[in-house]
Amino acid sequence: MMTNLFSIFDPMNSLFFSLNWLSTFLGLLFIPNLFWLLPSRYSFIWNFILSYLHKEFKVLLGNNSFQGTTFMFISLFSFILFNNFLGLFPYIFTSTSHMTLTLSLALPLWLSFMIYGWINHTNHMFCHLVPQGTPSILMPFMVCIETISNIIRPGTLAIRLSANMIAGHLLLTLMGNTGNSLSNYMLTILITAQILLLILEVAVSMIQSYVFAVLSTLYSSEIH
Repeated sequence: MMTNLFSIFDPMNSLFFSLNWLSTFLGLLFIPNLFWLLPSRYSFIWNFILSYLHKEFKVLLGNNSFQGTTFMFISLFSFILFNNFLGLFPYIFTSTSHMTLTLSLALPLWLSFMIYGWINHTNHMFCHLVPQGTPSILMPFMVCIETISNIIRPGTLAIRLSANMIAGHLLLTLMGNTGNSLSNYMLTILITAQILLLILEVAVSMIQSYVFAVLSTLYSSEIH
């Protein structure tokens, strides 16, 4: 029985080691089908998604990017998508609702971009602090604003993903807890609303993984 509303996000289910975090690796179960089974509609759809993402990320990164960079962001998209989607199933822990995971993805990416950019393209990074066409009197303020917006990027990436996962699950839980005290007519409306909300959450899980990967790609393209 659920002790409180936020216990669905509690990773601890044992005294010594939390087995809930193993749900992060459940996405690996989808991969062998692409290599060991005959081509199916699932594999065709997934290959179409990967090729589409490769083309789009290639455009966002530009011509000066290293070869194979798009595959890193495609892997990031796949990892987040699997975890977001699997978290919608009952009794599967939603690992992407924790800042421990989302910040572990966003912070190393942003830090590696910054270190590479400031070491190899120092003048270009300084130019990004002052947008083109800024009046001279506003330049000190723009430098402060751009620096702050640059520093909070990993936080916004992590919070956006985890907050969207938490919000949807909490809403589903709140609506589900009211089912015991409702009449049959209201219960039918509640189930319909839950199904519609679950469809919305499936869309959110896909959109948020795409947004995370695209923003990471855009941050990478700025250092060239």
